[in-house]
Amino acid sequence: MDLYLPESGSLKSKRFVVKSLKDRLRNKFNVSVAEDGNDLWQRVSLYCACISNDVKQIHSTLESVKNMAEKEHMAELLDYSVEIN
Repeated sequence: MDLYLPESGSLKSKRFVVKSLKDRLRNKFNVSVAEDGNDLWQRVSLYCACISNDVKQIHSTLESVKNMAEKEHMAELLDYSVEIN
């Protein structure tokens, strides 16, 4: 998912928001989270991964991840996609 951080004026303020969101996603949904876009102050791409033998469970978990990201008051969700292998 791609996020826009409109109030981020530095990499330090961006890190604060992104780290907080990543930690909450990991703790609540037991997903792995990686980020990209480290050189941009107001943009970040987060990649979440989960493993299950139940495709419905994967969709449900990733939808919940998306919903939490949408509710983040310091970030705006720009794009979201799911890939299942």
